[in-house]
Formats: sequence, C-alpha cells, structure tokens
Amino acid sequence: MSPGGESEESPPSIGAQQRGFSIPKAAPTPSFLAYHLDRARRFIAQLGEVAILSGHTAKALFRRPFEWDATMVQLESLGVKSMGIVTVTSVFIGMVMTIQFAFGLRRFGGLEYIPRVVVLSFCRELAPTLTAVIVGGRIGSGMAAEVGAMNVTEQVDAIRALGADPAKKLVLPRVLAAIIVMPLLGIYALALGVAGAVFICAVQFDISPRFFINSSLESTRIADFLAGVAKTPFFGYIISIVGCHFGLSTRGGTEGVGQSTTRTVVAISIAILIADFVLTKLFMLFQGPA
Repeated sequence: MSPGGESEESPPSIGAQQRGFSIPKAAPTPSFLAYHLDRARRFIAQLGEVAILSGHTAKALFRRPFEWDATMVQLESLGVKSMGIVTVTSVFIGMVMTIQFAFGLRRFGGLEYIPRVVVLSFCRELAPTLTAVIVGGRIGSGMAAEVGAMNVTEQVDAIRALGADPAKKLVLPRVLAAIIVMPLLGIYALALGVAGAVFICAVQFDISPRFFINSSLESTRIADFLAGVAKTPFFGYIISIVGCHFGLSTRGGTEGVGQSTTRTVVAISIAILIADFVLTKLFMLFQGPA
C-alpha cells in the first residue's frame, strides 16, 4: 500500500519475472542497408542451392536404372493436363494481338501487314515465352507442392534412409519431362495462336485465310521458328529445377508448403523473363543480321 492508501501494482514485466518467465523484447527493426544485404545473401544462397541440385540431377542422369515409369507419369501430368490452359490462352492471345495490331496498322493503311507481324511475333516470342510463363506457374507450383508435401512428411528422408537419391527419384523425371514437353507445347501454342489470328482476320478484317498464310510465309523464315522453339527446353529446365528446389527446401508443415508454392510461381515467372532476354540476345548474336 502507498502512503495515500492506494495500492501500487508492479509492472507486468516484474510480475512475470517473479512468476519465473519474462516477456521477450521485440526484435529490432533492421536498417535499410542491412535488410537488402540480407535479401541479397539469401538470393545468392538460393542460386547456389539450385546449382548444386542441378549438378546432382545431371550426375543422376548417367546412373542406372533409369526412371522410365516416373518420367512417363510426369510427361502425362505436365503435358497432357496442360493442353487445356494452353489451348484457351493461345487462341485468345492470337485474337487479341490481331485486333491490337490492326488498330495500329489501320492508321497507316497497313492492314495487309497483319499476318506478317502476328506470325513473326508468335514464332519468336509470344508462343514460347507466354506458354512458359502460364504453364510454368501451373506445373512449377504443382512440383513444389508435391515435393514439398513429401518433404514435410519425411518421405524424402525415407528415400535417403533407403540408400536412394532424391535427385534421381524425384527431380530427374520432372526435369526430363519438362524439357521434352515444353517444345511440344510451344509448337501447339503457335498453331492455335495463328489459328485464332486467321479467324479474326477473316471475320472482322476481310483478310482471307489463303492470303494470311501466303503473306506470313513470305516474311517468316525457318530461323524465326527455330529461335522460338529453341528457348522452350531452357524454360522447361528452369520451371522444373526451381519447382523441385523449393519443394525440397520446404519446412513448417502445410503452411510451409503454401509459402513454397507462392515463391515458386514468382521465381519461375521472373527467371523465365530474364532467361528470355538472355537467350534472345544470344540467338540474335549467332543468327546475325537478317
């Protein structure tokens, strides 16, 4: 009791200490420089882990027996089950890009150039890159969720305990399937995108399909087609290795699986766009002037 008759209550921290525990202090807020340095260190560490996983996967390719059954299952999962989203995306992108190009070219009286611009854009960029970004978000997140669930339930540890290599059992079939599937999906997206452009040109701009095909073939070379298709195996590798990496590094139960899935989609999208820029510059360097 205080002299005035009022009771003095001790602060919560003092009472907590008397009861045998203390309230932890809040973690200090890192400075701007320290925060970004920590993010840069974590990013470099992630790159190193991806490189190590890539090395283990490459070594597993030459070890027998080969995982034929697992690879075929992944081919179906990554390829056949992705055809629906590729179909819808490619057709509507072809129609939308045709309308957009027509809106710009009509000002200069150049509607007859629509087939050349659309087909060339699809061959070199739209079909391989957009397909990789859209399909990569689907199959990459699926890989991260599947492998992450196996990791948090200790199935990956069980594979190691039995003397097997998770890179061979889990990662290699998915990497090979993605590398094989992405070129096929890119060609499929190219055909459907051109079909959507042909449809819009015939219905809205009175450009016959015969004129569309002949005009596009006059301006598009086989090198343009190959420059787009050649990117897709690299995109398939990026999708699969990033998805498996985040799956194998998942911690924290179901919440960790959700976080790994979200990070996978973001990382795959950014990595594909960066790789697209690098590959485009390399192909133009080796291809030379038109």
